[in-house]
Amino acid sequence: MKFILNGREQTLDADGAMPLLWAIRDLAGLTGTKFGCGAALCGACTVHVDGAPVRSCQTFLSDVEGKSVTTIEGVAATGKVGAAVIDAWRKLDVVQCGYCQSGQIMSAVGLLSENRAPSDADIDAAMDGNVCRCATYQRIRAAIHEAASNLG
Repeated sequence: MKFILNGREQTLDADGAMPLLWAIRDLAGLTGTKFGCGAALCGACTVHVDGAPVRSCQTFLSDVEGKSVTTIEGVAATGKVGAAVIDAWRKLDVVQCGYCQSGQIMSAVGLLSENRAPSDADIDAAMDGNVCRCATYQRIRAAIHEAASNLG
């Protein structure tokens, strides 16, 4: 399977039915994308495929052939939005245990790529399905607003 992974052409010798999550982690060696539930219900495995957030645990490797996949390891290099979100996350010290944060960040970048001035309702809708067991939801929302304001 050939696709672009974080801006570089990637060829993986794997079954097309392999979940993208495991291809990223086990074959490409990028472990920032996390396994949470395996059922696309928690958001920990969120990556971008052609710029749109998807749950990699339920996306097959064959689904991304010829497409561009961005993981948490590559999101800062994708442009101003990724860097702004990561900077806001750090500034507001969003992370507690950190396990879900790569998925949270990827969803936030997806939102701000489409909507540079989201309301709380917009944020809640975009982040719905991203679970944080440490309940840092208020800090996540604040960081998204911070990133949006820094993007102007």
